[in-house]
Amino acid sequence: MLFPWTRILRVSFPPTGLKVALVGLAVGLSTGWAQPADFARTEITAAGLAAQRPAPQVAFETEPSLGPQAYRIQKGSDGHFIISAGDAAGAMYGGLDLAEALRLGTLEQVGDTLHRPYILNRGIKFNLPLDLRTPSYSDCSDAAQANIPEMWSIDFWHTFLDEMARHRYNVLTLWNEHPFPSMVKVPEFSDVALDDVWRTKAKLDDDFEMTGTNMVKPAMLADHEVVRKITIDQKIAFWNEVMRYAQDRGIAVYLFTWNVFTWGATGKYGITDEMTNSTTVAYTRASVRAMVKTYPLLAGIGITSGEHMPGNENARETWLWSTYGEGIRDALKDQPGRVFPLIRRYLQRNASVILRTWKDYPGPFAFSLKYSSAHMYSIPNPPSSLSGYEYLPPEMKTWLTVRNDDIYAFRFGDPDFTREYLVNMPPAEKLIGFYMGPDGYTWGREFLERDPAPGPRQLVMEKQWYSFMLWGRLSYDPTLSDLHFARVLGARYPGADANDVFSALQSASQTMPLITRFFWRNFDFKWFPEACFSHRQVNGFCTVRHFIDGVTMPGSGVIDIRTWRQNLREKRPMGGTTPGQIADSLNGYAREALSRVEILRSAGGAAQNPESELAKTLADCEALGWLGRYYAAKIRGACALALYDVSSDPADQAEAVRALQTALVFWKRYAAVRNAHYVPALFNRVGLVDVMALTSKVEADVEIARTWTPGAANAKNDRAP
Repeated sequence: MLFPWTRILRVSFPPTGLKVALVGLAVGLSTGWAQPADFARTEITAAGLAAQRPAPQVAFETEPSLGPQAYRIQKGSDGHFIISAGDAAGAMYGGLDLAEALRLGTLEQVGDTLHRPYILNRGIKFNLPLDLRTPSYSDCSDAAQANIPEMWSIDFWHTFLDEMARHRYNVLTLWNEHPFPSMVKVPEFSDVALDDVWRTKAKLDDDFEMTGTNMVKPAMLADHEVVRKITIDQKIAFWNEVMRYAQDRGIAVYLFTWNVFTWGATGKYGITDEMTNSTTVAYTRASVRAMVKTYPLLAGIGITSGEHMPGNENARETWLWSTYGEGIRDALKDQPGRVFPLIRRYLQRNASVILRTWKDYPGPFAFSLKYSSAHMYSIPNPPSSLSGYEYLPPEMKTWLTVRNDDIYAFRFGDPDFTREYLVNMPPAEKLIGFYMGPDGYTWGREFLERDPAPGPRQLVMEKQWYSFMLWGRLSYDPTLSDLHFARVLGARYPGADANDVFSALQSASQTMPLITRFFWRNFDFKWFPEACFSHRQVNGFCTVRHFIDGVTMPGSGVIDIRTWRQNLREKRPMGGTTPGQIADSLNGYAREALSRVEILRSAGGAAQNPESELAKTLADCEALGWLGRYYAAKIRGACALALYDVSSDPADQAEAVRALQTALVFWKRYAAVRNAHYVPALFNRVGLVDVMALTSKVEADVEIARTWTPGAANAKNDRAP
């Protein structure tokens, strides 16, 4: 039975389309958020919902002229609804809209509306930790190791894909350095296929190469556990089921690889990770062919060069064509009519070499550009938005890789930033779509929470549902209003003032963009704003000295401390946002977030129940509020110390010490809140992050100011981002 309170009047879709259309209602209505606890929290049962609200009667009709993913909702004279859709995905989204209106109590307000996707392809970048022997780029982290068993749980993927559909994502990109031994059987290299799923029991450290070349160490293999007994045939059936379930939700699944890696195959048949090894070329080509033929629902493959590919551009591209290009072409000869896109990650170079090499590719060929470097939470209009297009043919569209290596633990919730970021993406004539996600964290189940609820841990996408909702819904329709999201929050947290929750989340969410545009380091291992930290091979904790020497994000309009100091001393116009203005903004938003948190807590109810989602959301807002105040005080301390460096005025030094002492107070409050809710963790490319342990580094900033020698900042420093 679908639902006792929904009646389908008629359907003109074919059976497959009907299935996807009904998924929209099923996912949207079954429990509201696919969490049984939600009904208990709101004291609403399925029967009670049917009694309290009118039963929507829905007719689904095809209208191909609307276009892909588009739908029209009309209200009939007798109160029933007609969803006319360009395809099954559009029908599903229309069903989700009606389900949401029922949940929010706004069904009576639904009028005649037309909806088309603003960005056609809206995706998730998911680094896939398949197995110790076939790692992803994120496997040297606690989150990836904890999630290896989850990657082989169909319940995990059902929930994950339901959540994607609910938030209007329609592309899932799965990234792994060399997935073939864990996913396919290659007839010519039959001994390569791997049964079972392994995970290391060895304690990991941060001594992994940034290029992924030592992701599997002998000690890790020597001390391993089997977390699931499963044959390669069962693995193939599993991933075919995942892709089928995704298709039923309008989601296309792509596989991305880094190169050249041969994890799981190295040493067999003479296979190595050397480009010049002809056996490796033959093996990789055969593996690609097997992947395409084994998974008829696989939407395409994405590839890159440079991670572990020596040689010149021609040699690298020739290798990629000889393996992936020829392998796909082999497979498509046996599957005429199949459309199989290839996405070539592109680092704004060698476009002519790539285009020449791939001119005979038998399907759609597209580039993917990295957008905002590793920091999507910086500015909403990164200057690289069109960089690289000048090297491409005018008619060529691209994908965007949007990296979120700014926020791992906390909940983000600023629709204004999200909306502005999305509308500043390249125009439709240049953009195929985007996929967003981290390299330093795994968006599987959440393993950072210190005291999780009993049972399986939440998915990251469930915990950070509001963030995923903002990015998914606004990329489909950026005109969706703040009022709509406030209503969603009100329905999610009954009894709490929705405007206060909305404001607390929005204000707290300013901390990361403000500090990252001020203290800019383009790669994730150089800057992790949750901890004022970088990998130890860079400098570890970022001190007040680093802030004095730091640069700001290009295109942000923010001036750095040295430029500010020079303009101040020479009485020149500042020519941009000053460090002090950034500090003022951080303080202002932080105070607003902390104030709203206090108001919500004082109102009682779920906000005072530490086990409730609302209380945990407010704890995130509080933590980000104190972190924002810390960064504001640290910036002021760095400015005062920079002045002392050239003035030798003890008053400037005293001001620096006072500001950094204040920063220490705020850091301790931040660390206490964070530590109460989240455990220290090893992250890929950043290393071990323990904010309580970093308190001694924050204290050392005060001593740096007390013992500063004027002129010390004039020494040559590496200020490159």
